[in-house]
Amino acid sequence: MTYSHILGTGTYAPARVLSNQDLEKIVATSDSWIVERTGIKTRRIAAEGEVTSDMAVAAARQALDMASTRAEDLDMIIVATISPDMPMPSCAVVVQAKLGASKAFAFDISAACAGSLYGISIADKFIRAGAQRVLVIGAELLSRLVDWTDRNTCVLFGDAAGAMVLGPAPDAGRGVLSLHLHSDGKEAGLLAVPGGGSQFPQSEDVIAKKMNKISMNGREVYKFAVSVLPNALQEALKANGMTVADVDHVVSHQANIRIVESVLTKTGIPISKCWINLDRYGNTSSASLPISIDEANRAGRLKEGDVVLMMAIGAGITWGSAIMRW
Repeated sequence: MTYSHILGTGTYAPARVLSNQDLEKIVATSDSWIVERTGIKTRRIAAEGEVTSDMAVAAARQALDMASTRAEDLDMIIVATISPDMPMPSCAVVVQAKLGASKAFAFDISAACAGSLYGISIADKFIRAGAQRVLVIGAELLSRLVDWTDRNTCVLFGDAAGAMVLGPAPDAGRGVLSLHLHSDGKEAGLLAVPGGGSQFPQSEDVIAKKMNKISMNGREVYKFAVSVLPNALQEALKANGMTVADVDHVVSHQANIRIVESVLTKTGIPISKCWINLDRYGNTSSASLPISIDEANRAGRLKEGDVVLMMAIGAGITWGSAIMRW
């Protein structure tokens, strides 16, 4: 059986750092309030004129370099994003053009914070069917979807991109062992950008009501996340005949440190096994998972043969888990 494996990783974060102290000057909040409730201390904000595809390409180049892969040798490009450069065409085809990946076919997926996990799942299927190099990118420019007068959401999000090059595993028994994806559209209203689509087309009224900005019921999102993610992790472990004792590392989408801590406590996994960068980036949606993989990888935390358990949850509501043997 052919297993897919992450051969290279990359990260891009804009230069501008927005601290909690900076936010204290914008909205009625405080550093202590934000840290206590979210774990976030700083987040990155894209420069004027910088767009999602720019960030995606920068992260992709790092991943391609690590994987010793030329852009023109890619078979496909998947970009997970809810903040593309424009509604049409896809961010992925813009990335394809900027990279010069002429052989690849390219498309976007929209699964919000779970997007990169969904992307890995699609890449895995194509690699099992014969693809040799697949680029999966999570890229978000959320600072332009945030209502900067809403202290409940503007403190949470940041801009960034993470990338992964996947291909056939170099050794037997290594690679993606299983993926488990879920969604519950009945809860779609908990986290959404309601305006700007066919239901509420862009208009002066939509802009005035800020329907083109992120709307979130944070309390209900938290309750949903801590109820379904432990089950998703157990589902992945059970599918591979493993227990929590077999897990060497956890790589998680990071929206809120309290969600991560609660889920791991319920599952019986020490928080020390989870790579945490939420304090530095905030919630970067689909970019969060690949950035965490890249940082853990470059820090030397991921050793050959290690069992890596992944989890993510996002708007939709979409969520899932995966197990990879590094």
